[in-house]
Amino acid sequence: MRPWRAGAAGWGSAAALVVLAVLVAAVFLLVLSPDRDAALPARTKYGMVFDAGSTHTALYIYQWPANKENGTGIVSQVETCTVNGSGISSYADDPAGAGASLKPCLDKAMTLIPAEQQRDTPAYLGATAGMRLLREQNSTKAEQVFAEVTKAIREYPVDFRGAQILTGNDEGTFGWITVNYLLETLIKHSFTGKWTHPPVEDAVGALDLGGASTQITFLPGTTIDDSNTRALLRLYGTNYSIYTHSYLCYGQRQALKRLMASLHQGNLSSQHISHPCYPREYQENITTAELYNSPCVPTPSTPSPAQVLTVTGTGNPAACSAAMQKLFNFTCGTNRTCGFNGVYQPPVRGQFFAFSGFYYSLHFLNLTGEQSLSSVNDTVWKFCTRNWKKLQKEFPTANRTHLRDSCAASSYTLTLLLQGYKFNHKTWHNIHFRQQVSNVDVGWTLGYMLNLTNMIPPEAPQSVIGLPRSNWIAATVLLAVMLVLTFCLLVAVCYQKNYSGYESL
Repeated sequence: MRPWRAGAAGWGSAAALVVLAVLVAAVFLLVLSPDRDAALPARTKYGMVFDAGSTHTALYIYQWPANKENGTGIVSQVETCTVNGSGISSYADDPAGAGASLKPCLDKAMTLIPAEQQRDTPAYLGATAGMRLLREQNSTKAEQVFAEVTKAIREYPVDFRGAQILTGNDEGTFGWITVNYLLETLIKHSFTGKWTHPPVEDAVGALDLGGASTQITFLPGTTIDDSNTRALLRLYGTNYSIYTHSYLCYGQRQALKRLMASLHQGNLSSQHISHPCYPREYQENITTAELYNSPCVPTPSTPSPAQVLTVTGTGNPAACSAAMQKLFNFTCGTNRTCGFNGVYQPPVRGQFFAFSGFYYSLHFLNLTGEQSLSSVNDTVWKFCTRNWKKLQKEFPTANRTHLRDSCAASSYTLTLLLQGYKFNHKTWHNIHFRQQVSNVDVGWTLGYMLNLTNMIPPEAPQSVIGLPRSNWIAATVLLAVMLVLTFCLLVAVCYQKNYSGYESL
């Protein structure tokens, strides 16, 4: 019976070793876990940004994995919701209406963001050129509009962090950050788990065209002579000195209003306006009050608000282009490079992403597919000679105003890019017209949120997931203790085996 007892002791010791090994492994893995929930699916975080533009407002909802918020290329767009009506600046005389207009999109957001995470969801509202113009006209009305939109958003269980008017340069800078973040030209995560910095020269420029302003932002590769057009950024441990400028009143909507006013002022005594950018045989009536209701449109010395003007389209692309160019001053000072209106601008350099109005004005004519400049010019020229009735038959579902303005919008886009920003036949191929990058709408909103949530650190992360030093120390001590205990147990088992053999003899 004694040999049987010795075998049982051996099996019991072996089992004890197995149990001990399992315990050591489990405890070791537990200590090394970066957090207690590491074995669970990564929790998703959400963010919301209202883009309160001059012509409309849109809500963008973003999400990202909670354990990688300092990563790159990991923010995705959940949904975009267009607010009904015009921009919030149009509610200057009805501030409460501005707040009420946001609620359908806020209701939609609440159905997309889990209820338990809504109170932790940062929400922002950024207003651009429309509110900048309203603030210049009447700062009290601008404040009342902001008070009402703030009140409306705070009725929802989100972490609302305020509404503000962006400067033109901020708008350009955030748009540049958005594009380069999505393209991973700021920092890239390699398969080895390391962060790598692409060459600074890989960063692309950003061209934005809104309703009331336009922005150009890029890395010039030379010293920027005018500090008012320079933005210094430190992103992921790399310094960037970018050129950025915003032209107020040169957004598409305001530019077309200024064009109409210019045509009217060419013959103030007449109640008829011949519009070369409108389709042939198109006709409408407008009042001078409608025409001169913007601070961007200079009012003639003898305005008569009640006057009704008849506008007739002539479909003349050459005259349209000539009229567009009168909206700009293309002369530059001595020994100075500029864009237009005497504003300093270094020569354009590198690749550019053109979005918002730049994309939409040419996309309607199927001209966003990397066509040559000569092909684009030919298509726009032919479109601008079309008859209104034929256009309506060819585009039966198109919005009437959009169809009417398509020639003017595309002509303005080409004038702004070529004569304004100084692109040419050679550099035209460097412009990429895009609505989205990586399924995320391109614009200033993502860069704005990334900045305000500190998701782009000034220094580059050293690794994808790091453990606190205390975790490593605890793990090392625990492992050492377990190894000593294991050694002692092995010695005890060997001694027990030897003793059992001696007793059987």
